[in-house]
Amino acid sequence: MGTEALDGAHHGSARFFAALADLVRHGEIVVDRPRGRPHPRIPDVSYPLAYCYLAGTTGGDGEGIDVFVGSAAGAGVAGVLLTADLAKRDAEIKVLVDCSPEEIEMAREFVSGVLGIGGHLVVPGET
Repeated sequence: MGTEALDGAHHGSARFFAALADLVRHGEIVVDRPRGRPHPRIPDVSYPLAYCYLAGTTGGDGEGIDVFVGSAAGAGVAGVLLTADLAKRDAEIKVLVDCSPEEIEMAREFVSGVLGIGGHLVVPGET
């Protein structure tokens, strides 16, 4: 990939994360499943972080954009997880808000290793 293409990809990534930050900053994060709550389809598994949605938005499943909220208050949008759920036949993003590096890994392992729906991590600054 040429230098111009890389620059364009970086600016696209920066715009994407700026837009997500704006949605989060001006939206309401609604807790759907608090940290530690059992998963509705896998009761032996608990959510490692608060699993929420962003009110007034639409994600890949037609509901509010999914959000994992960690304990690093004020950190903002730390990344997104890209998921593909074959059972639901959908693809989505899970926005990681106020997550420490350890919490990012906990969320990634939860969606990838436990739920088996992907969990490709994209963080600000990556192209």
